Amino acid sequence: MSSVGVFVILLFISSVPAIAVFIWFRIARYPFSLPRFSFSLLAGAASFFPALFFQNILAAGGGIFHTMDKWGLAAEIFIRIAFTEEFSRLIVLVILLFAIHRFVSAARTEQAFISDSTVASAAGLIAGLGFAILESAVYGASNPGNALLRTFTAAPLHGACGFRVGSSIVMFRENPFMGLFRFLSAVVIHGVYNFMLVIPGLFSSVTAILIALIALASSVQAIRGGMNEGMENE
Repeated sequence: MSSVGVFVILLFISSVPAIAVFIWFRIARYPFSLPRFSFSLLAGAASFFPALFFQNILAAGGGIFHTMDKWGLAAEIFIRIAFTEEFSRLIVLVILLFAIHRFVSAARTEQAFISDSTVASAAGLIAGLGFAILESAVYGASNPGNALLRTFTAAPLHGACGFRVGSSIVMFRENPFMGLFRFLSAVVIHGVYNFMLVIPGLFSSVTAILIALIALASSVQAIRGGMNEGMENE
């Protein structure tokens, strides 16, 4: 099979979590339109490129990122990878949420009863899955045997972290400290997940999977609660 064919297959496999969330939203009749879902997904995919840009800059800068000791490993995992990806997602989500609020005519109707925090959290979750689609396809193409693992662990991880980044944007307006804490929680969860994956052994791999799934479950529960509460007040 050609490399293009492998990439397309991996792209489809990596899209499964996003498709599942879309079906969930439609079945639950959540007031989150198809255009808003699509733009959130595309924004997440787009955040892959500034993250790659920042990571390349840090790698080219040398310093602690070129050392092989424990501090170099921690900097690589928590700063060059986790922080840059979450920061890139933050930038793109700020632009997306501003554009939705400013230009989408249906935004007022959809947000009449759903809180800004729930909308931002849902957009962040979807954006995280969009990032995972592109990342898993690109990295999976170089290692196809790792594609399924990335789909069922990295995708939930990115979705859960995207949820926290999205909600942090709204928190920043009311309580900057709590907003920063929520953003950094995404970086820490992301970093711990990556750290566990580099440790050999079954226990560390299982722990990484549990981190991703538990973080995603709490995110889904929070979005469901916010959506249901808003619909009840309609």
